[in-house]
Amino acid sequence: MIISDKDPFRLEAVQNGEDLLEFIIELTMEEKDINYLQPLCEKIAIERAGADANIGDFVYNANVGRNELFEAMCELDVSARELKPIMAQIHTCFDKLIYYTVLKYSEIITRNLEEKQQYINETHKERLTILGQMSASFVHEFRNPLTSIMGFVKLLKADHPSLSYLDIISHELDQLNFRISQFLLVSKKEMWTESERFWLNDLFQDIIQFLYPSLVNANVSIEKNLPYPIPLTGYRSEVRQVFLNILMNSIDALESMKEERKIIIDVFEEDQSIRIVIKNNGPMIPAENVETIFEPFVTTKKLGTGIGLFVCKQIVEKHNGSIMCRSDNDWTEFQIAFQK
Repeated sequence: MIISDKDPFRLEAVQNGEDLLEFIIELTMEEKDINYLQPLCEKIAIERAGADANIGDFVYNANVGRNELFEAMCELDVSARELKPIMAQIHTCFDKLIYYTVLKYSEIITRNLEEKQQYINETHKERLTILGQMSASFVHEFRNPLTSIMGFVKLLKADHPSLSYLDIISHELDQLNFRISQFLLVSKKEMWTESERFWLNDLFQDIIQFLYPSLVNANVSIEKNLPYPIPLTGYRSEVRQVFLNILMNSIDALESMKEERKIIIDVFEEDQSIRIVIKNNGPMIPAENVETIFEPFVTTKKLGTGIGLFVCKQIVEKHNGSIMCRSDNDWTEFQIAFQK
């Protein structure tokens, strides 16, 4: 019999076996109906679920008990003709035992999982509500002075075009503005723009130009494989944010690499969809992190918010698309698919 020494219901399991044997004896003597087996099945199911045990072990133990009982019966001085109906009853008894126990066990486990999932969903919703409230306040308090600073930098550039460092300041402010914009997408006060038709090659050209100082500073090369102009209908600024966020994360990830730092963008037009693959040759993301990488507040960065990829997923799904991440020792890639 398979049962762990740490099983809290170990003694009960032995007692269950004795109760089953007694029931079988009464059943063969026609003192009990097969339906009287259900309470024992429910008791076993509750104990197996409570012990967090593999229900397969119970099924194995039940079949071992069945075989041992048949072997003992075969040693009796009783004809096969007399044993046949009794063995048929015992077969039915064990089949019912396994069926009702597994059924009840599945119901218990399913209910437990649903309760846990409900708790997770409620907690998740509360955190997002708080995040939305914080985002509205954060964006309001930071956006106004940031807009003023960006305006003054433009005035300075107009008055002093020879001051090269103003371009650096302007670029850094643009990136800060992008970071703040991420919070708009989880704020209840966000305003959606109108959907439009735009070209992916133009969008990527705009993004790469925006990221050029960061690419140079991090010594990252970027390769764009877009064979011909491909249109996409959606919210251009939001789709831009998805690609921009993934590319900025890629640049950050490549900072720890000593060898060639590379980002590759591949765009494929398929029958029903447009698929974009953005990959970098940075460090491998552990499998357990890949599974939760699009969840809010999940980040591997020391100063990360865990908002960026969560927002990416929201935007992609809003466009009836899908996003996934894969990572191995050679490449980490994000695949985004949009319907045509």
